[in-house]
Amino acid sequence: MSWVDRFFSTIASRLPTNNPPANYPYPMAREKNFDEILADIRAITTRVELIVEEIPAPQKLAPFAFAMTADTSDDIATARFVLLHDPDGQEGWGGNFRCVTFVRAEVDHEMASDPIVANVGWSWLIESLEKFGCQYVQPSGTVTRVASASFGTLGERADDSELEVRASWTPTDGSAIAEHVRAWLHLLEQCAGLEPIPHGVTPLTRSNLTQ
Repeated sequence: MSWVDRFFSTIASRLPTNNPPANYPYPMAREKNFDEILADIRAITTRVELIVEEIPAPQKLAPFAFAMTADTSDDIATARFVLLHDPDGQEGWGGNFRCVTFVRAEVDHEMASDPIVANVGWSWLIESLEKFGCQYVQPSGTVTRVASASFGTLGERADDSELEVRASWTPTDGSAIAEHVRAWLHLLEQCAGLEPIPHGVTPLTRSNLTQ
């Protein structure tokens, strides 16, 4: 099993499994084929602070899969996204697509120590999905805050504080998967503390996904 398979299998094992039974299939719009969906994703432009790359997708979780990474140019935050597609659906998905995501960002120690930061991290995900009009069901995930201090021979190392969001959900509109990728990128921007781009301002962008 490759590191990518192990990575996303680990995410899947850590996500809550007590979702209520889904009444599958949910009504879905006309779906694009998987190649069309990937073309939409690869055409996404991102703000210049983000470096986005396609990586090998896990091979054993679904008949079709796609994976990518995103990192901030200052190395403050990193993220992973995988899209799974099974035309027959899978138990627990409630549909025939599944987005599995991971975002980790350095945060200041005060933020990491705040007991409500986990709720904030989850609300950023939901707000990002709403911002891009994503239709979805069966969301699940975990938000972890980590604050560590070093001692002894490592005593000179600066304290580390991180926020980590792991989540998965089922898109119900197969023609708009790219919007879910945009929502994930927006979540990364929020976790990394990137300033919102003012309305009416055209940002510097990277042209498309690096393969």
